Amino acid sequence: MEGEAFFQPVLTEPDPRDYTASMLAIIDYQAGNQTSVRRALSALGISAFITGDPERLATAEGLIFPGVGAAGQAMGHLKATGLDRAILDLARRRPFLGICLGCQIMLEDSDEDGGVTTLGLFPGHNRRFDRNLAEGGRPLRIPHMGWNTLRPLKPSPLFEGLRPDDQFYFVHSYYPQPESEGVLALTEYGTPFASVFGRDGLWAVQFHPEKSGPPGLRLLANFYGYCQRPL
Repeated sequence: MEGEAFFQPVLTEPDPRDYTASMLAIIDYQAGNQTSVRRALSALGISAFITGDPERLATAEGLIFPGVGAAGQAMGHLKATGLDRAILDLARRRPFLGICLGCQIMLEDSDEDGGVTTLGLFPGHNRRFDRNLAEGGRPLRIPHMGWNTLRPLKPSPLFEGLRPDDQFYFVHSYYPQPESEGVLALTEYGTPFASVFGRDGLWAVQFHPEKSGPPGLRLLANFYGYCQRPL
């Protein structure tokens, strides 16, 4: 299977007792689902706190940038609170993982809300699925909602222990279109789109790992493991 080699096997499951040395921060910018991310981390034994305070964010070993909702409203809140500047600074100094809306607004701009300038942490744009999207002659519903797989293009620490048939949970009407060199995995929904992009230490995933069962927990554990690596 194409991409199978990039799913790296591991010999043992993550031990929650290993996750006691440091904490993750979940960025609060009034865009939902922070609590569900913290609950998933708690299931792994990973300490995490939710905050929109830049000073507290700076104390964390790694940052998770989740979110649901619209790009325009999210960017409005980030700019009004100064979190946009804090995120641009901290993402250069801490491991960073964007999820769903957080993934999308890591790019330079979005088609949503009539066009929105976003954070520009990574080169690329956020596009709306074609209203006439189809697969095998069958119209597809928008938003893309439900379970789907990843087709990795490049190795990544996030993929350790994942299997080619692992399914992840998606809910989105817009999809990321980053520069091609940064695409780590594709997902098919009428058209292939980048479901994972970035580089080591700066990642974005279009799906919700916190709602994706064991594969999603594995990916979050992999992110935390990366955060614990010595500089």
